[in-house]
Amino acid sequence: MKLDYKKTIKVGLAFSIIMIFWTAYDYVVPLLLENTFGLSNSWRGLIMGLDNLLSLFMLPLFGRISDKTKTKFGKRTPFIFCGTILAVFLMVFVPISSNKQLNEAMALRSEITNTSSVDYSYTDTNNTTYSAHDLYSMLFKKGYENSDYCDHSYLKTNNIDTEEQYLEIALNGRAQDGSLTSDYKKFVSSGLDNYASDEIQEKITKNNPATIAIYMSILFFVLVAMATFRSPAVALMPDVTPKPLRSQANAMINLVGGAGGAIAFIIYTIVLRFNPSAYILVFILVAISMLLLLLAFLKLVNERKMLAECEAICAEYGIVDEDITEDTKTDEPLPLLLNDDIKKARLKSFIFILASIFMWFMGYNAVTTNLSIYITTTLNLDPGLGGLVNGISMGISAIAFIPVGFLAVKIGRRKSIVLGFILSIISFVLIFFFASNPNSTAAVFFTMFYLLAGFGLIIANVNTFPMVVELSTKGSIGKYTGLYYTATMSAQAITPFVAGLFMDELGNKFLFLYAPVCVCVAIVFMMLVKHGDSKPIPPKTKLELIGAGDD
Repeated sequence: MKLDYKKTIKVGLAFSIIMIFWTAYDYVVPLLLENTFGLSNSWRGLIMGLDNLLSLFMLPLFGRISDKTKTKFGKRTPFIFCGTILAVFLMVFVPISSNKQLNEAMALRSEITNTSSVDYSYTDTNNTTYSAHDLYSMLFKKGYENSDYCDHSYLKTNNIDTEEQYLEIALNGRAQDGSLTSDYKKFVSSGLDNYASDEIQEKITKNNPATIAIYMSILFFVLVAMATFRSPAVALMPDVTPKPLRSQANAMINLVGGAGGAIAFIIYTIVLRFNPSAYILVFILVAISMLLLLLAFLKLVNERKMLAECEAICAEYGIVDEDITEDTKTDEPLPLLLNDDIKKARLKSFIFILASIFMWFMGYNAVTTNLSIYITTTLNLDPGLGGLVNGISMGISAIAFIPVGFLAVKIGRRKSIVLGFILSIISFVLIFFFASNPNSTAAVFFTMFYLLAGFGLIIANVNTFPMVVELSTKGSIGKYTGLYYTATMSAQAITPFVAGLFMDELGNKFLFLYAPVCVCVAIVFMMLVKHGDSKPIPPKTKLELIGAGDD
């Protein structure tokens, strides 16, 4: 029995649709919130977390509803079609709803940061008027209380000990050709940008609460649309794949999803490279890409036919569900029911798997949600170059998808997941120590270490979902898929705000100490898991089946 790669790739188109949206969303929306509303890390994290909070209820609900759905197109396809169409129609209005305020905010940011002007003068919310000299002096002094304005520990490591030295760099920040000097970018630029964001929040956002309210309302309906088909789309893979092959299949699904993410990456990298505030164009191109992939999915995937083929293979190899739930209705011969002790042990493993997934996403999503902000404000790269760093990591890491699927067959899913967690912890700690200050070397180190984290992400993602659905039955795959996303989305609802608090209090670089602590806890939970690991592919002949047994 071997995985049908062609069929799996076709099924993966549904996940690719999802990944196009979320890859663009996770990178672009934090930038939109920063540049339009000037929100702090914690407030921005709270909004990003609220986006995910809705999914806690929607994903299990629609996963369960799709389990019970019966149409001539199958039980998952109708949700994929309707959800994508609705999301595409609504999503373009997310940046449109805030575009007017974005233009006002960009004008104010330009007014504040254009300190090289001969007649520069800026009056803040307290009616204090600053010259360029006075503004930089204020940032230096307030840096003792707020390192986002001026990181004094970083200045000292570079032998900048006095205000006079800082002002010398700040006031001579333009080279003869008009470009910013490297010292200005390293020591001054991010602090001035952070101050400009605070002024945008005070002067514009607080005086126009309706704008952010409209933005959140539209975003709510977009997320509802996306939530209607995420669980059904992901559940389609285990529907049409025999249990022993699901880790390999999930590797392929993630590879196809990564291709969707790559499309989004290409879109926002190119667009933001030429126009850092062209968010409307980014969302329009993402919407068009989602529609094209939906057309390909509808043309290539016959859900009912694929399901029948999978059932035939399972019957041929004697693969049956290990347990039957009360709400499972099937015409197939019932398998031997497990005794109560084993059922309890499997339930404990299921809970530990979800707890491990929750903590894993608490760590990793804190990074992905704040990635664009970290790249632009801490490393001082522009959004386009920041996207390129992220894209290089995504692209090279994608090479690992296929061998990672086979790794689970060789050493098991649990050991593979722990290995992925360890790689992520190592990479996050290395970023904290070697890639947390704005210079060209840090950008190179960040790319290398983030690549290592990407390998860890792949290993964990390929194997955690199959562990969850391994404990499900044919009639409950959608429900278990929804519970899997309950764990992931609850973490994503909480961690942006919590990580934002850490960043506000300690500095942006402490994001990469917060994340590995969460992943360490995930390892502890995963070590307690006893069920859900991959099993060997059963023999085909009846004589072999008699002696094969079941572990």
